[in-house]
Amino acid sequence: MFCVTGLTGEMKVSMKVKDDEFDELCNRRGIIPAPYMARHKWILVDDSAFTKKEWEQYIRQSYELVKEKLPQKIKKQLFK
Repeated sequence: MFCVTGLTGEMKVSMKVKDDEFDELCNRRGIIPAPYMARHKWILVDDSAFTKKEWEQYIRQSYELVKEKLPQKIKKQLFK
């Protein structure tokens, strides 16, 4: 899991960010620490908080951060 959103209501997305970006991003309008996941450096983002380019960057980055932490055995199974 690297990016999570709901199917109803306002579009909000949770994703993992780099440790050194977490505080800076949480100070931006429309971004807060993700409930229950903030200790792991996840943020909750309103749909208008990022530009299209930023959305692409942060979703891709979240994927890579989560992928890095997977055990080697799982990586081998998923990324053949």
